[in-house]
Amino acid sequence: MPTETWTPAADRADLALPKRSLWQAVKRGFACRCPACGKGRLFRAYIKPVATCEACGEDLSHQRADDAPPYFTIVVVGHVVVPAILYVETHYKPDVYLQLLVWLPLTLILSLVLLQPIKGAVIGWQWAYYMHGFNPLGADDEDRTHRPVAEGDVG
Repeated sequence: MPTETWTPAADRADLALPKRSLWQAVKRGFACRCPACGKGRLFRAYIKPVATCEACGEDLSHQRADDAPPYFTIVVVGHVVVPAILYVETHYKPDVYLQLLVWLPLTLILSLVLLQPIKGAVIGWQWAYYMHGFNPLGADDEDRTHRPVAEGDVG
């Protein structure tokens, strides 16, 4: 009795999905626009994404950005602010209170300004790679519901 070999849905030609441009989707997301069309708004509030795009109807409710945007924001802001602090400290040696007056508000403002675009870029990345619910074939790029069971195969 021949056994059918199970292959992930992503490797099956009959279920191939069209390739999406990662950089275009990330740029559109960073601009707070729909990663699919680039026209509709991506956010209904500061960091609350819309459920569907008002322009093209793309379902965006599947996004799972979770902790990635704050993490990337911290990385970006840290790589901007820390070298600036070190440069000013080594070249000018200002008083501590002046340092606090400059760097704390700058860090807060940069974090608040960058959080939304970075979250949009993460959503664009997820959309471009068919991650989570953006994949019509299944949640993890594999159609496990139709996995044939070979003889002697357990689980």
